[in-house]
Amino acid sequence: MGDSTPADQFFDAAIGLLHRVRDEEAGAIAAAAELLADTVTAGGRLFAFGAGHSSLPAQDVVYRAGGLALMNLLAAPGVVGVDVMPATLGSALERVDGFASAVLDSSPLRAGDTLVIISLSGRNALPVEMAVHARALGVRVIGVTSVAYATGTASRHVSGTFLKDHCDIVLDSKIAVGDAELTLDTVPAPFAPASTVVTAALLQAVMAETAATLAARGVEPPLLRSGNVDGGLDWNSHVFERYGDRIFYRQ
Repeated sequence: MGDSTPADQFFDAAIGLLHRVRDEEAGAIAAAAELLADTVTAGGRLFAFGAGHSSLPAQDVVYRAGGLALMNLLAAPGVVGVDVMPATLGSALERVDGFASAVLDSSPLRAGDTLVIISLSGRNALPVEMAVHARALGVRVIGVTSVAYATGTASRHVSGTFLKDHCDIVLDSKIAVGDAELTLDTVPAPFAPASTVVTAALLQAVMAETAATLAARGVEPPLLRSGNVDGGLDWNSHVFERYGDRIFYRQ
């Protein structure tokens, strides 16, 4: 066997992080699932938000075969994804004071809902302000972030705080500051980010736990089926009809 390749090393790093998250965040994952299940049974709505690449795990749990039908994407123009041009504008918007409050105040969120906020660093004005304002509205907040940034960087919010400081539940992705798992003498900068694969897996673990938690309570979890399998579209149309008042991605 020769030396491991960078691809091997990346897989090893990602697998190691997944093991850490599974073992160290089990309690937080269970608590997040309980909160989401509580929200569903109480008639509340579920939303997920992330800016830039942190929007990818948020989008991964919305309108997803095998996923909870009630998870909605919170829209924030210019920051959801990297499709805004220029892409640097999205990064700049994350540092604008007042933007998060404007987004929330024009959104369907209301007291009794739960909002999942994903931000790797948790240091920018947008995720911090969003968490603060959401809780002021009576919304419960689950933060998905790397807690390491709170000691390895400085906050960019006027309060000096991070996303993790304003959440009902915090899920720590364990990603190191800089989000690059590999280094080579021949490469001038650290490379190979793992935050997306780890955060997406962390959220899917929460979704799985939520579905099982609902079922254990005698509540049928509102799950979607693939539209590419026989009967899937009919199944989903019934789910949409039953829960239409809590699903916003079809409007």
